[in-house]
Amino acid sequence: MSPTAIALILVAALAHATWNLLSKQASAAGAVSFIWLVSAAATGGYAPVIAIAVIIGQPRLTGPCWLFMAGTGLLQAGYFLFLQNGYRLGDLSLVYPVGRGTGALLAALAGVVILGERPGPVAVAGIGCVVAGIILIALPGATGSTAPARAAPGIAAPGSAALGSAAPGSAAPARAAVGARARKGPSMAGPTAFALLTGTFIASYTLWDKFAVTSLRTPPLLQGYAAFPVMALLFAPLARRAGGRTALVWRAYRAQVIGAAVLAPLAYILVLIALSFTAVSAVAPAREVSVLFGVLLGRRLLGEGSLPRRLAAAAAIVAGIVAIAVG
Repeated sequence: MSPTAIALILVAALAHATWNLLSKQASAAGAVSFIWLVSAAATGGYAPVIAIAVIIGQPRLTGPCWLFMAGTGLLQAGYFLFLQNGYRLGDLSLVYPVGRGTGALLAALAGVVILGERPGPVAVAGIGCVVAGIILIALPGATGSTAPARAAPGIAAPGSAALGSAAPGSAAPARAAVGARARKGPSMAGPTAFALLTGTFIASYTLWDKFAVTSLRTPPLLQGYAAFPVMALLFAPLARRAGGRTALVWRAYRAQVIGAAVLAPLAYILVLIALSFTAVSAVAPAREVSVLFGVLLGRRLLGEGSLPRRLAAAAAIVAGIVAIAVG
């Protein structure tokens, strides 16, 4: 792999882990409002790039191409919803690696069951590493901090009391709570379940998009971008119904919204650029180094615990994904 490809993949992995950090910080504010704001901002912000690409490339899109572009939006809507709910209940350093690892694992298993692929011994060992890493990272620990995220002042947590009346500009993003729960200790069941469901959607839209770009010849840039306008339209009625909450989320988490809107598409675009001159078998596993970045960011910026165990588990997941790709 060339130094340019390595640099692109590392930057993409860091961008991916960073926008997940921003999502975690805003997870208690209300998933629907945050997702709609991010998707609307990404749709508008990247529209000029897409317009230029369409003018230059002049792609010929068939009916199935449009169907699969709409479908990826629906699948990623589910992905974002489960991801935000996982972050609302648990740590970034738990939900992120488990979600990414589960997605890669299910995609590999789908290749075996649906496509009739026959993995070799190395790939089988890789599947075992991913499973072991997911189990290890999901185990409760005495130093773990898994606890619900807290909304910024002025924003009531979903399902709690009515919205507050914080003065505009006075709310500041709150960091995730640190330390075990006072009563029975942290529960891993909720965040782990949401992470596993997130991984299911990752595998689903990965296989869906793979078919779109390889069999239907949909330009990868269009296939990757399509999810955001679809999500913006899908969540618009719900965000409008939320009314004051959406406005408060924008005021309190504006930096997180803008950051996620920029970094989420950027991470994908950088991977596409690397794929344009590097083998998929090299790029796909290499980008999963983002799970290590996610664990480190969770510890450094959110004060999450169990760092040695979660780093070891994340490393096992990354090693397993590499083994699946090469085996």
